[in-house]
Amino acid sequence: MKIAFSEISVPSTGTLIVGVMADGALTPSAKDVDERMSGALARAVAASVRFNGKKNTTLLLNAPAGLDLARVLLIGLGKAGEIDKLQLQALGGRVVGGLNKMGETEASLAIDAPDGCPLSLEEMVGEIAFGAHLAAYRFDKYRTKQKEEDKPTLETLTLMSANTGAAEAAAAPRQRVGDGVYLSRNLVSEPSNVKYPATIVEDIEALSAIGIDVELLHEDRMRELGMGAILGVGQGSRRESYIAIMRWNGAENQNEQPIAFVGKGVTFDTGGISIKPSGGMEEMKYDMAGAGAVIGLMKALAGRKARANVVGVVGLVENMPDGNAQRPGDVVTTMSGQTIEVINTDAEGRLVLSDALWYTQKTFKPKFMVDLATLTGAIIVALGTYQAGLFSNNDELAERLTAAGKASGEELWRLPLGPRYDKDINSEIADMKNVGKGREAGSVTAAQLLERFVEETPWAHLDIAGMAWMKRGDDPIVPKGASGFGVRLLDKLVADYYES
Repeated sequence: MKIAFSEISVPSTGTLIVGVMADGALTPSAKDVDERMSGALARAVAASVRFNGKKNTTLLLNAPAGLDLARVLLIGLGKAGEIDKLQLQALGGRVVGGLNKMGETEASLAIDAPDGCPLSLEEMVGEIAFGAHLAAYRFDKYRTKQKEEDKPTLETLTLMSANTGAAEAAAAPRQRVGDGVYLSRNLVSEPSNVKYPATIVEDIEALSAIGIDVELLHEDRMRELGMGAILGVGQGSRRESYIAIMRWNGAENQNEQPIAFVGKGVTFDTGGISIKPSGGMEEMKYDMAGAGAVIGLMKALAGRKARANVVGVVGLVENMPDGNAQRPGDVVTTMSGQTIEVINTDAEGRLVLSDALWYTQKTFKPKFMVDLATLTGAIIVALGTYQAGLFSNNDELAERLTAAGKASGEELWRLPLGPRYDKDINSEIADMKNVGKGREAGSVTAAQLLERFVEETPWAHLDIAGMAWMKRGDDPIVPKGASGFGVRLLDKLVADYYES
């Protein structure tokens, strides 16, 4: 779907969309259009029994006689003082979803900032365009047959405003963030016979075209560095494991201390020797969603020329049961020198991250590290599929992440860490074991293990297991399937707190 920009007019084809305030008054741009339509819109609102401009309500009309339009869609914006960015993103998403259901191919949306609105015209256009872009995503690569009524039809959405140039300029950075979300969704959606460490490396290397420096650690180099934890996870697979490093230096001072994001990239997780039940195992293609979010984030930051120095590190590995696979009871030595007794080979993500976090900390000495991982099923039991779990050793970082989550719509809920949980992962024969006791506090004990690999560096762990793949389909800007969770959240964190 193409998003275009133009001055306000009465379009000659497709569907016209205009906003109505909570008191039933047309927005200024809608009045402008209505004057050219001889007052037809105002009369329709006045005649409607139930539509009065309340937020998220709609009224669909046949186009007045004498116009070539197919129809007019009135959208309730609610009270001007309460309009916010997330509402506008959802509006853009609902417009795209609704028009596709109608079978529409072209639509034009008249936008302005009504009196009392806290957002500028440019901000409004940018957020609506962003929501429309996110909602238009589909992963249809492997479909060979679809019913016509199931195919998206909307080809062009034109956003009409009083200042086309400024509106388009404001929307451009948001579109680049949307491109990062698309990349993340694509990576997570791919089946694991197509997506594995080496192919994700190819996608990462392609980011060099937009100014990202890429470096790879192959297995030989990981052995030299003593990364026994990530190598242990991958030893049952025929596919080579990698750590991939992406660097974007956008700060005014190229030597400024970077910030760092680390992602778990288990491209398929059978559970290894501690094999998972077969039911639902196909979903484990998205066990690399943490890495997918970091890769998408790096594309977003470079695409919009973020004024920050950022490092993205992802551990890419496949967890398979094989004659050479890691066994329960094995002890691995991490890059840090600490040892881990592997009680359950299906608790492998924390092993991947232990080496990736230590490498990131020691190599780049970042201001902070945030890791993302589909780490535990326990986090889904605790929080469902509405918020990701947040664990942190730093209150300021946790508060900033929480605020960015609320502002972006990708929300987080902070959970505890502490000595009593930490002792639950002590091992009788090694420095630690990779699971706690039984099913108790599984997400917390997983985070406790990660904390042992960050020393004094401010750090946060995001357990996104419940957020990586959406089954509900009730979010207007997140279609069913891969969500790309984390890209919008972390882009917002960088934009609000860490750009020079």
